[in-house]
Amino acid sequence: MNINTIPAKTIISTYTPCGWFGSNYNMNIYKGCCHGCIYCDSRSECYRIQDFDVVRAKANALEIIEQDLLKKRKKGIVITGAMSDPYNPYEAIYELTRGALKLISRYGFGICIDTKSDMVVRDIDLLIKINRYSPVIVNFTITTADDNLCKKIEQNVCLTSERIEAIKKLTAEGIKCGILLMPVLPFINDTKDNIQSIVQMGYEAGVSWIYAGDGFGVTLRQNQREYYYEKLDELFPGTKLIYINRYGDSYICGVPDYSLFEFFLSECAYYNIANNMDDIIREILPPVMEQISFF
Repeated sequence: MNINTIPAKTIISTYTPCGWFGSNYNMNIYKGCCHGCIYCDSRSECYRIQDFDVVRAKANALEIIEQDLLKKRKKGIVITGAMSDPYNPYEAIYELTRGALKLISRYGFGICIDTKSDMVVRDIDLLIKINRYSPVIVNFTITTADDNLCKKIEQNVCLTSERIEAIKKLTAEGIKCGILLMPVLPFINDTKDNIQSIVQMGYEAGVSWIYAGDGFGVTLRQNQREYYYEKLDELFPGTKLIYINRYGDSYICGVPDYSLFEFFLSECAYYNIANNMDDIIREILPPVMEQISFF
C-alpha cells in the first residue's frame, strides 16, 4: 500500500500560549482522512482539502519535524489529529507518527493526540517515556456507545468498544486519556441512554475528562452538508428531510432536546469527571514549579 506525498516547508506551527487541551504547537503529518465519518467538518470547502478521503503524507515529514523542533525557543505540548487522524491505515506501514513521537521525546516536548484509532496503543512505550517529564494526553472521539451505530457513522475506523479497550490500556500505564463526545447528531445519537452509557464507559475505562464543547449538535457548511445529507439518505432514510425542515441552511444544528446537555453535565458530576476546558487544562498541566521549568 503506497501513499502519495505532498510538499511541505514546515509541519509544526508557531507557538501559542495555551490552546486546545493546553497545547502550544499544532502538527499534521497527514492530509486527508479515510475513516469515512459521515459528519466530518474537515470536508468543508474552507479547509481546501482536495479529495478528502485520500490520505497523503507530507514529504520528508520527519526531517522537517526535527528541524521545526530544533528551532523552537520554548518547549510545549504538540497536538496532532485536528485535521487528519495521525493513526490512519498508512501509519501501520510508514510509522510517521511514531517517528514524530521519537523526536518529540528526544527534544523534550509534550504530546496531545486526538484519534479514533486504537493503533495508538502500539506507541505506548514512547508515550510512557514522554510522560516521565512532559504532559501526555490521548483523546478518543466517541460519539456512540453502540458498535452497530458506530459502524454506520464512522465506517472505516475501529469500533467504540475497541477505543474503550485502548483507553483502559493507556490509563493503566498512567497516560491521561479523555473522550471527545462530539458531534452528537440530532435524531441519530442524541439520546440519554447513549450519553449515560458513554460517560459510564469512560469512567470505567479511567478517563480524566469528557469534552463535548458548549453543547450538543453538529455543524454543517458547504460540501460537508451535501456529503452528510447523502449519507443520511443512504443510512437513515427520511432524516435528511427532518434536518432541512428544522435547520434550513443553519451552520449549527443543535439537538432538539435542550436538556440533554444538562443531563450530560449531571452525569459527569456524578462520576466526578471533568468536562469544561479550564478544568481539563488544570488536570493536564504540571504543578506551578514544574510548569515554569517545562515552558
